[in-house]
Amino acid sequence: MNLPPKVTPRAYARLSEIGAHAQGKALRIAVEGGGCSGFQYDIRLDDPATDDLVLEGQGERVVVDSVSLPFLANAVIDFSEELIGARFVIENPNATSSCGCGTSFSI
Repeated sequence: MNLPPKVTPRAYARLSEIGAHAQGKALRIAVEGGGCSGFQYDIRLDDPATDDLVLEGQGERVVVDSVSLPFLANAVIDFSEELIGARFVIENPNATSSCGCGTSFSI
């Protein structure tokens, strides 16, 4: 069964730290063609659209458009802080392979 993506508390906390809601923005997660593996993630602050799936927690919002939703079924959206940097990451069980940078994948 395909479930919508989940957002971790750590990801919502990071959105709160950067003031996304205060700016009237949401974190948009989209899947586009391209990248070295066939598909790539587009992750940015954006205005929600009327047909977006809206995931809410801790006063913050993450939105996914209807075209990207099947590619993100059962995925987990998280925030990671490592020595090399901090970024939103997606654990996507639909991806059969991904590139070394983690932003491109194939299904």
